[in-house]
Amino acid sequence: MENYKKHLSNIIDLTEEQWAEIEKFLVVKHIKKNEFILEPGEYSEDYFFVESGVIRSYTIDENGKEHVLQFGTENWIVSDRNSAFCKQQSKFYIQAIEDSTVILLNEKLNDLITRLNPNYLAAQNKLIQNHVRSLQDRINLLLGASAKTRYLEFMRLYPNQLSRIPQWMIASYLGITPESLSRVRKEIAHG
Repeated sequence: MENYKKHLSNIIDLTEEQWAEIEKFLVVKHIKKNEFILEPGEYSEDYFFVESGVIRSYTIDENGKEHVLQFGTENWIVSDRNSAFCKQQSKFYIQAIEDSTVILLNEKLNDLITRLNPNYLAAQNKLIQNHVRSLQDRINLLLGASAKTRYLEFMRLYPNQLSRIPQWMIASYLGITPESLSRVRKEIAHG
């Protein structure tokens, strides 16, 4: 749980005593490659901090085509916010791309951390605002940017993940075909 401890320490002043109290309540889940953490129709009060590995959040449209919304690598949080925060059925699949370890986060844990360190609430709010900003940037790219621009942004956002994520999943995330992704990669490689 070292990554999660570092994550908390980066957003709040965390004492060893506070960490010891928090650690008692943490639930760690090991997920095998291709295993689902959450599927459409299920309910989950949890959202998932990626301690190690890679997971993805995606949906399948009425034609059977997958649309990747997010990849979560070490130190990222992935969730279906409708399920975790609004108590609604999940709309998304959340699946491990490789063997992964996640820490289950939820309102009870947030309440505990806030009670131990009131600065946590403001830090969480800042993280949520950054997440909303990132989602807006992603939507803007999908609506108007070229495939090359979207891929360059993907490389910036996930700099060390190109070898860990299958190309067809990257294409799905970018909203392009795998063939288009191949053309974009060749264009970038040849300058």
